[in-house]
Amino acid sequence: MDLPGFAFAVWLSLCFCVPMDGYPNGKVRQACASMIPCHGTAPTLPPEHSIALNVTEFRPGDTIEVNLYGPDFEGFFIQARDAAHLDGPAVGSFTLADPRLSQLLTCGRTKNSAVSHTSKRKKTQIKVYWIAPGDAPNHVQFLATVVKKYKTFWVKIPGPIVSQPNAPSPTTEAPPTSQPISHLSKPFNASGCGRTKFCVRNPSNCDARSASCSFLSFQLEGSSVLVEMSGPSEGYLAFALSHDQWMGGDDAYLCVNEGHHLRVSTAYLKGRSPPVLDTENALEDVSWRLADGVLQCSFRRSILLPASKGRFNLDASYYIFLADGESSGG
Repeated sequence: MDLPGFAFAVWLSLCFCVPMDGYPNGKVRQACASMIPCHGTAPTLPPEHSIALNVTEFRPGDTIEVNLYGPDFEGFFIQARDAAHLDGPAVGSFTLADPRLSQLLTCGRTKNSAVSHTSKRKKTQIKVYWIAPGDAPNHVQFLATVVKKYKTFWVKIPGPIVSQPNAPSPTTEAPPTSQPISHLSKPFNASGCGRTKFCVRNPSNCDARSASCSFLSFQLEGSSVLVEMSGPSEGYLAFALSHDQWMGGDDAYLCVNEGHHLRVSTAYLKGRSPPVLDTENALEDVSWRLADGVLQCSFRRSILLPASKGRFNLDASYYIFLADGESSGG
């Protein structure tokens, strides 16, 4: 297998992430889906802030007091979502307790469905009120992103779940079966590009350890190929193998930052629709790293996978689509 013989094209999507601390006025509607500030670093662990409610049950039309509190912080972003679908859209609307510290934002088609800061003024508590909509789901969970300072922030801090009376107990979706994932002990780099491995880089001379670089490499190792992918830590990184220069009918691989861990999976692209994730995992030796604003993931894949539907054999030439951007709802 002659990896440098790959034909390739590069497609780069824009990363619409939002520097919350860079928007001191709190106008961060672009963060409605991901709730991720684009600050060039990974979220801090564990959270230092909490969300408290004054009730545990609600009916449509009820008003619930929501308190976000903890050590001094500058920026914040609060939403309520269906507890069974936390990647879904915001649910319900808010009203303010103190317009000097907080403001209402519209996410999607729901007016006043999020709350954010009005300035970088330090605060230890924010109080707002949530109004349950007429079509509210059985269980609602509150989420908050908090920025202490530019490189210290927490994404989607989970708050309490409130339920409608007599609603069945909330259930969570079981995570897909996957191989054990380990952390990369140290970052990989562009060493060996053009010699021992085939690399795609944007810009062409960038190093894989840089947050401003999109990097993808393939290295032949016996009957398998080692793949390394690197880029900005917010959202997702992905590449797809294609028989032509158009999206559709493609073999895709995704590394998705889900706030506190990385999900590495295979998928199939149908036209310009969202990727169809596989239920089985064809990848081995999956590892990842989130540090210094850089997301890095690596995995090994057999050259031939006759039993895996949608996976292309790696003994032929393909076009390569490389993408990064925001992630929400799968």
